[in-house]
Amino acid sequence: MDEPMPARPSTDWITLGDDDIARLLPFGTVSDTTAGQTLFTAGDASPSFHVVLEGAVDLLSGGGEGTQQVVTTHTAKQFLGEFNLLLELRPVVSAVVVHPGSVLVIERAGFDEFMRTLPDIADQVFAQFEARRKYSRQSETISAAIQIIGTRFSAEAMALRVFASRSQVPHSWVDLDELDEPEAYLAALGATAHDVPLVITPTAQLMRPTTAEFANFLGLEHIDPPDHVNDVTVIGLGPAGLAAAVVAVAEGLSAVCLEGVAVGGQAAASSRIENYLGFPNGVSGEQLVEHASTQAQRLGARLVSPCQVTGLRTVGDLRVVDLADGTEVASRTVVIASGARYRRLEVDDLERFEGAGVYYATTELERRACRGHDVIVVGGGNSAGQAALSLAKTCSSVSLVVRRDNLEETMSHYLVARIEQDPRIRLLLSGVVRALDGDDAVTSATVENTATGERETVACRGVFCFIGAVAATDWLDGTIALDRRGFVQTGRNLPEEALDIPEFAERYPLPFETSMPGVFAAGDVRSASMKRVAAAVGEGSTVVRSILEFIGARV
Repeated sequence: MDEPMPARPSTDWITLGDDDIARLLPFGTVSDTTAGQTLFTAGDASPSFHVVLEGAVDLLSGGGEGTQQVVTTHTAKQFLGEFNLLLELRPVVSAVVVHPGSVLVIERAGFDEFMRTLPDIADQVFAQFEARRKYSRQSETISAAIQIIGTRFSAEAMALRVFASRSQVPHSWVDLDELDEPEAYLAALGATAHDVPLVITPTAQLMRPTTAEFANFLGLEHIDPPDHVNDVTVIGLGPAGLAAAVVAVAEGLSAVCLEGVAVGGQAAASSRIENYLGFPNGVSGEQLVEHASTQAQRLGARLVSPCQVTGLRTVGDLRVVDLADGTEVASRTVVIASGARYRRLEVDDLERFEGAGVYYATTELERRACRGHDVIVVGGGNSAGQAALSLAKTCSSVSLVVRRDNLEETMSHYLVARIEQDPRIRLLLSGVVRALDGDDAVTSATVENTATGERETVACRGVFCFIGAVAATDWLDGTIALDRRGFVQTGRNLPEEALDIPEFAERYPLPFETSMPGVFAAGDVRSASMKRVAAAVGEGSTVVRSILEFIGARV
């Protein structure tokens, strides 16, 4: 008689049908299991896909033996895994057999293959992964597996939190400013104030890690086999880069996508986008890029961040992208979608306050840091308007500092009307921020009215900057043609001198092609582009047609 299965926390996970399992069998290997057997451990390299055929498997939170907690249990015909399998992240839980039986083990290559070739099963797996991601975010047990510890006024801590959030890594945040005895708390962890921000994981403590070090620990580093050549390398993962990745892999191209900071670009910094097709009630930038990045990875694109690109060159028929760590990425084509970044305030001591009161985004992280306080938003475009309206919901007051003497020239009418009707928003036209003040964080700013010369000290806990756009092209260092503002010139807009090469003597540059054949540009980084999310998505999608034409001409 079989041993009765132990009682475990239950969750309504999908149970595969017999036919589904029969179709999955050719992609993996069946292995018998014994009670107490570990299938994978938190922190392991990206695990295989497991289907429980018989028996039961516990998922355990990180921690030493005797301190682990059961997160959930998978029984016969249920499968293990979450978005870490798509994102190639190291797991934050361990899998241990609690009732003997057997499992179907499908390695990474097999997992990718059945996700491409068995769409009905892939849809079930993907839906379950989405449900488990939501479950992970709501589960204190899972979120506690990775803890980021620091102070809300630390730029380094904020960078780690932004990276973890945009990379869809379940984690929790411990704010030392809210603890009664932060020194004692750190001492219990074997750390001091000099070691923060601190990242606690199931297998290690990372003291003052950079985002790159954190990413490498999670398994997000870029590793290509020797002599590997991609069809396309996408540089930048804002809307244009993500759209290019989605369409490229959907067309059967291999794509690797490199982002220097975190997935999403400027769009992810937007609290609300209301002029994007298909979202009548608007959508936050975070939500939009999260769905887009998941879609790209589901279709087979590899997304790597943070991954700093330092150069671009041609070697024979290949385009080679140089990375800051000294490695190279070779591909047949390249899409430059590095976008633009907001200008920085021209004030003394700015770097000391960036991340400690000076912000370039209005995601939940920044809004939470300023909740209940006075803030300043600098800028007169749609991003600034949306930021002011979003912050007015949770902050005591918002001072909107605009360089021009009106909003109508640079901001959509519907936003102007809302701002004028919001009693918490104070409009400071012809305004420029001249100075910031504070010790550990911003406490006030000096705003000058350029029309009258009068200066005013405005109390604030946060200064949110959305002032103009600077092309993110300094890494190109003269390798391709740029306009006078540093944006990439393409297609028929290329200057005559850029066309004076043998390849362009035989053909016109393709749409979106730069002065380096086989290298294309899309989105905000492109000269004369419309700086809007929808336009960037359109360009990123359309550029793939030129890539296919370029590659086809060389087959």
